[in-house]
Amino acid sequence: MTNTSRRSVLAALAASAATVPLGGTASASPARATAPTASPTTPSVAPLAAPAGLTAARSSVTLPPLGPSYFSGLTLESRLTATVLPGTPARTEVTSGGRRVALLTHGARTVLLPGPQRTFTENKKPFVDDFTRTLPDTSLPADDRTYWGTSPGGGSWSTLGPVDTDYSVVPGTGAIALTTDYASRHASLRDGEITDVDVRSVARFDKVPTGDACSYALSFGYQDTHNSYRARLSFTTSGEVQLRLEKEADDTVTQLAPAVALATGVPAGTDWTIRVRREGTRIRAKAWRSAGAEPSGWAFDVTDATFGKGRVGLRALANRGCTNLPVTLLVSRFQVDAANWAAPPVVTHSDWVRVLPEPFDGAWTPELEKVVRGWAGSTAPDVLAHAAMFLAGASPVVAGSGPAEGRQVMGEAGYGYLDPQGYRYEGADFHEYMNSGWTFPDGTHTGPSSKQVGNLDCSGYTRMVYGYHMGVPLAAGEDTSGTRLPRKSRDMADHSPGVRIARTDGTNPPAAEQLQPGDLVLFNADSGDDKEVATTDHVGIYLGADTAGGRRFLSSRKTVNGPTMSDLGGSSTLDGTGTYARTLHTVHRI
Repeated sequence: MTNTSRRSVLAALAASAATVPLGGTASASPARATAPTASPTTPSVAPLAAPAGLTAARSSVTLPPLGPSYFSGLTLESRLTATVLPGTPARTEVTSGGRRVALLTHGARTVLLPGPQRTFTENKKPFVDDFTRTLPDTSLPADDRTYWGTSPGGGSWSTLGPVDTDYSVVPGTGAIALTTDYASRHASLRDGEITDVDVRSVARFDKVPTGDACSYALSFGYQDTHNSYRARLSFTTSGEVQLRLEKEADDTVTQLAPAVALATGVPAGTDWTIRVRREGTRIRAKAWRSAGAEPSGWAFDVTDATFGKGRVGLRALANRGCTNLPVTLLVSRFQVDAANWAAPPVVTHSDWVRVLPEPFDGAWTPELEKVVRGWAGSTAPDVLAHAAMFLAGASPVVAGSGPAEGRQVMGEAGYGYLDPQGYRYEGADFHEYMNSGWTFPDGTHTGPSSKQVGNLDCSGYTRMVYGYHMGVPLAAGEDTSGTRLPRKSRDMADHSPGVRIARTDGTNPPAAEQLQPGDLVLFNADSGDDKEVATTDHVGIYLGADTAGGRRFLSSRKTVNGPTMSDLGGSSTLDGTGTYARTLHTVHRI
């Protein structure tokens, strides 16, 4: 497949409508540093809207309608003017009739150009937690132990109850023990921004209760232990199972509909599935024996507007009259099929980032002018479009030629595979995402890793975008030449090709006045040796200002399980008091 065909495929992806903005399987070959041409046939699409229910795409890169009036305004004068701007590093501004058409940084390959306005956004990633881990990890000090760990794509579990050790995980099962304190147990995911959601859980009790009932509930719109919605299954002493839909507001429980009896004579150890679908104020719920077919209809279909955004999770309770405690709830699956955040991150601007074949040496030449003219108004995918093609919901793109022919080179990525305690290993480089070995310029060959297929850690994500797709040379590991992008973020801070834009003084994060989209942002964010001025342990790609004015970046993170521009598990902005705002260390321009 030619580079031209690849550009046309990805231009369609990057400019497609918000309904399926990153969808569609396509073929691609590695990008080359050539000057794409403008495409006046780019399809017109509607501007980005708020999440359109649970069938909306998880992520999008959206262009407004591009008609003749837009492209007629791109006509460049016969002579372009190049002016060196004051400041460090040196930059050359290229203008046509007083209008900027390119900004080049001396010593760097990336070029900032105006183009069609784009909107980037991301929504919550669906996930399944099947509890394939062992927790708590008793090798850790008691204060450092987690009892349910981290879900594969939804953040970490918060477990609230009288005793931490009432919660545990063995491979395939999350357990909640109910004892004679008769207190509710709550396990919720630390993502309180969820509004619309389609969520289900599968669980069973190890005993039929005696004396009085036990229950397990799927919670949503969860604010705290005193305020939430829940779809609750009550398991009675006779083996009857009843489904209730209720809300608890300031400890007052209200039934949203009459209870429904689902079965009688149910033995202990029978798995039951609860499913809830909430869209706006409409709430639907049903439950069934997991071994049987899901009912086609909903047991409940009501409206209620008490709680807006909130967490999802589980609640377990033994009624005070239950006499055969402890009774244990065994959860085998927690699944979010779709969910919307109340305010998904949104970045809108007209900046496009392209990459020259060689660093700009400060000389404005006819050859360079030809490249810049070819870029004017182009909608061919740039650095930012490529970076977005690994966010939640992005569909796979397969290489049509080159060393990765037939392998997936874009599409939704994870971060890394799980260790026995459910924590994600870092170490997934660009070629491991593709399940391919790779020979680097120095002759070093690195084989594939079957466990890391589809994954990218933070530096692997950066190398995938800038190295594999944009053609910047890559190092096998450490490299001090300044001509190849190193493997690890700590080396990228000092030895990446290009120009340093800003660095911390060791006390405060840098102001980074010259920060621009496409810049690498490197952080000193981890514990341990992260207090050393020269240490960085995380890297991202600066995207631009969001709707709140925050400087937002893309990076691959463990808590989100892959590339993200969202704030789950830490705000992806360089402003405020969050982890990344406080620990910004270095800004570098490739």
